[in-house]
Amino acid sequence: MGKIMKYLGEHKAAVAAIFLLLIVQAYCDLALPQYMSDIVDVGIQQNGIEYAVPEEIREETLEGLCLFLSEEDAKRVQGSYEKSGDGVFQLIIRDEEELADLEAILGMPMLAMSSMTEQSGMKISDIKRMQNSGQVTKEQMLEMERAAEEKMGDMSESIVSQRARLMVKEEYEALGYNMANYQNNYMLRTGGKMLAISIIMMLAAILAGFFASRTSAKIGMALRGRVFQKVVRFSSSEMEQFSTASLITRSTNDIQQVQMVSVLLLRMILYAPIIGIGGVIKVSSTKTGMGWIIGIAVGSIILLVGILMAVTMPKFKKMQTLVDRLNLVSREILTGVPVIRAFSREKFEEERFAGANRDLMKTQLFTSRVMSMMMPAMMMIMNCITVMIVWFGAQGVDMGNLQVGDMMAFITYTMQIVMAFLMITMVSVMLPRAGVAANRIEEVIHTQETISDPEKPLDDSRENWQGEVAFEDVSFRYPGADEDAICHISFQAKPGQTTAIIGSTGCGKSTVLNLIPRFYDVTAGRITMDGVDIRQMSQRKLRELIGYVPQKGVLFSGTIASNICFSGNVSEAQMEEAAEIAQAQDFILEKDEQFGSEISQGGTNVSGGQKQRLSIARAIAKNPKVYLFDDSFSALDYKTDVALRKALGKKTREASVIIVAQRISTILHADQIIVLEEGEVAGIGTHQELMKNCETYREIAGSQLSEQELKNQGGVGA
Repeated sequence: MGKIMKYLGEHKAAVAAIFLLLIVQAYCDLALPQYMSDIVDVGIQQNGIEYAVPEEIREETLEGLCLFLSEEDAKRVQGSYEKSGDGVFQLIIRDEEELADLEAILGMPMLAMSSMTEQSGMKISDIKRMQNSGQVTKEQMLEMERAAEEKMGDMSESIVSQRARLMVKEEYEALGYNMANYQNNYMLRTGGKMLAISIIMMLAAILAGFFASRTSAKIGMALRGRVFQKVVRFSSSEMEQFSTASLITRSTNDIQQVQMVSVLLLRMILYAPIIGIGGVIKVSSTKTGMGWIIGIAVGSIILLVGILMAVTMPKFKKMQTLVDRLNLVSREILTGVPVIRAFSREKFEEERFAGANRDLMKTQLFTSRVMSMMMPAMMMIMNCITVMIVWFGAQGVDMGNLQVGDMMAFITYTMQIVMAFLMITMVSVMLPRAGVAANRIEEVIHTQETISDPEKPLDDSRENWQGEVAFEDVSFRYPGADEDAICHISFQAKPGQTTAIIGSTGCGKSTVLNLIPRFYDVTAGRITMDGVDIRQMSQRKLRELIGYVPQKGVLFSGTIASNICFSGNVSEAQMEEAAEIAQAQDFILEKDEQFGSEISQGGTNVSGGQKQRLSIARAIAKNPKVYLFDDSFSALDYKTDVALRKALGKKTREASVIIVAQRISTILHADQIIVLEEGEVAGIGTHQELMKNCETYREIAGSQLSEQELKNQGGVGA
């Protein structure tokens, strides 16, 4: 979770904008239930009369109300109205707090005056005359109000408010109001406000969703870029540490998990506390006395989520490892299909894949089944809460201390609070898996490369490089190995000379070659380029000087031209020259689009020999100072091999050439041949010198050349 928050922290401006938009959305969302309550309570039940304070009142009625008020309250009420030209008094205050205070002042007087006029048939003028004649004093009338209010008890506020509004309605009718139109106007006015708020809420939600999606997409893009840039800098050691399958999973599935959770955090987790806290504030303002129901709801949800998370958390952590395993098995099977078919192992590999697939399926099914219980359980809690609110709310409505609209608003606010927790729990289900994914991504990003550039490379200002490579007592051990793969290797590869390395399988030939471009670093000794330790050079500069052809030809999807010009800054003439030297021009020109012909992924639409020749052409086109050929002529026939080496010799007269070979015929004319045996140098010299002085070389030659060929080459025959 902390790592995901760190990713979000890189986009503070966007997160701040989303937060403000969510506040606007939540404000609108929380305002709608109150308007709904007003429509029910005010619009329907109270004929659109919002306050028990008439907007217009006759002079006679106003004077009658003042009879039931203290002198101070009477002055305040009279000061709130202004007489119009037709003798009707207009309300001049519009502040909600002042209206509420005025409503509290006028409530009981309205009820008392209404009761006296209805029950005794008296008119307001009669009440005024009685007070003026001393039959009833103002103190007695105020005392009657207080006694009546005490008699009504808890229901006094509700009854007074309703009866006062009824009197306001009667006053309006006496003034000639069309109450049906008055009620409709209120409904339309309130409905219009709800529509406007809904539109604002929709726009805020759309903008918040847009910014959230954009931010999460940027997070995903940035993580993919960082992981890719890191992996590109990995040495072979780090690649073996993670495995290709795992790196692919981390670059795709893991980042997708983080990206998906990021958008949910911005849209749901960020919104949930806003709507939840706002809902609690709104609920407390309804004064329903049912706040304890929300406590039960929240407690039930927390308990449910705690149980589910305790059960599923270990499985979520295991799931990513199982995805890695499935990708690994899939990759091995797909890349090894020819071998699998050749050995009739289809059934075994199908079972191996099915096993990895089944393990992942079982884990996913377990978590899905457990989490599938969450929604029904949540709905059960929500429905039970609704029933409780209706049950206890109905009792409040029946007793007269709660209105139907308030109960409906309370239900809505409670559901909003519960839904806020539900949103949090839904995302919390995904958080463990996303947390594991983020840890795996960070593991790649923060892996320290074993091969890195020095702080101050010695090659910064140097321009004239000759390409002389020297091994000085070099030993190397693979990470985790018990013994050295090569030990105490020393030789020089000079410009204009061809150095060949030969030996039995597993003797360390390719290892020696891989140390030169620093795919691995030496364990002991050092390798120099023109006298400079290659570890003191920048990797970019070192590899600029090297043209490398791997043992297995690697082509990239694109065209023949894009593969030959892979090093960049290669002219068309240089490309054609490289293809001609590599003996690839014949089959290229036979194609319809020639150098523009498509190469499929992995070069599957060309033969092994063609792939190898294109790989050689790619190195030649770079025009390097050092050529490294790792058994790169093995797929060529003898005629092509001879022609290629002859053309290559003219091109590489000023460069160092190092060739790893299995066939002696490829290296017969090398300037020096290094013979390796079990990782050590068994002999160095020309073919003739080694035939005389090196037993290991003679054994290799004897196994590959006939007696006549040995005699023709000046060797020692049997």
